Amino acid sequence: MTGDNRMGGRAIAEILQRAADGGRISADEALLLYTDAPLHALGEAADAVRRRRYPDNIVTYLIDRNINYTNICVTACRFCAFYRPPKHEQGWAHSMEEILRRCGEAVELGATQVMLQGGHHPDYGVEYYEQLFSSVKAAYPQLAIHSIGPSEILHMAKVSSMSIEEAIRRIKAAGLDSIAGAGAEMLPARPRKAIAPLKESGERWLEVMETAHRLGVESTATMMMGTGETNAERIEHLRMIRDVQDRTGGFRAFIPWTYQPENNHLKGRTQCTTLEYLRLVAVARLFFDNIAHLQSSWLTTGKDVGQLSLHMGVDDLGSIMLEENVISSAGAKHRSNLLELIWLIRSADRIPAQRDTLYRHLKVHRTPADDPTDDRVRSHVASNVTPPRRRRSLPVVAP
Repeated sequence: MTGDNRMGGRAIAEILQRAADGGRISADEALLLYTDAPLHALGEAADAVRRRRYPDNIVTYLIDRNINYTNICVTACRFCAFYRPPKHEQGWAHSMEEILRRCGEAVELGATQVMLQGGHHPDYGVEYYEQLFSSVKAAYPQLAIHSIGPSEILHMAKVSSMSIEEAIRRIKAAGLDSIAGAGAEMLPARPRKAIAPLKESGERWLEVMETAHRLGVESTATMMMGTGETNAERIEHLRMIRDVQDRTGGFRAFIPWTYQPENNHLKGRTQCTTLEYLRLVAVARLFFDNIAHLQSSWLTTGKDVGQLSLHMGVDDLGSIMLEENVISSAGAKHRSNLLELIWLIRSADRIPAQRDTLYRHLKVHRTPADDPTDDRVRSHVASNVTPPRRRRSLPVVAP
């Protein structure tokens, strides 16, 4: 071993120990860990952070439904297989009655949250979202509305010719409880322009989040890996989020996921490997000393990788996904059910617990005797990839 290699090894070990002990690491140090740290040492340090934060050894999951109100969109992101431009023959918009019907099905299956998301419809201003959120709240007050993202907020404010702050105040008053991390993709300028040239800048995305946090609306933060970004750009994405979190404290969780290569204009040219994903998950747990929760994406990476991530600092496996149309349109074929997700957590030597939007524990399954028995709670395929005549009658659960 050369002197330089020994020095590099000592530097990495020191950074890992400092981060495992709760100290802050810089973006440059995070990049070094991401590219050069031994995988097992990296995972061990990240898991040490998880154990210190959550000594109860609990890993959480959520029951919710993603309901898309329209696939009509003017933004035309190159990685998206879900949207259709205005006046396209395959464009659609659900009625309020249909949205409420889907909310009712979700409640019946034990959902505590809905994620209402859709394309940037040219006619949907703040008034549409006020009606949407208030209607859902009136019919199902027990459902948390964790919905839309900064891109939708910017779009609705533009359509309604009002400020971002006023738009957020109004949709919050109408019933919005929490903002999803949707639309983050990659925040640094070069990769963002390459995949979503018509979308707002990463700085603008974060500005909307910061405004929402200041107005009392918390959110999550996400990251889409695998569209051609560099390692340094991945870490820069984390730095941009952490800087805002230092000022607001409004991000409850960070959720990285992987680009899905089917049916979109990128056409699978770039993707993220399993090891790249797991290393990023671990580095995120070490880097985000100011974000409480780390969620992995079994929907895009697979259930085996989701389980592996529980040894890399992850404390949440996310949702059963009673309905998910956007990512599955691009080829995410992974499905699960409540019983299987609980088994994944328990067989990783963790204690499963159902949570709500705020990560409060609703049901803790300390032993198998505590597990639910309802096998109807399961994810299903994207409704928009079925023939249009069947879309509205597609069952939520498998027969």
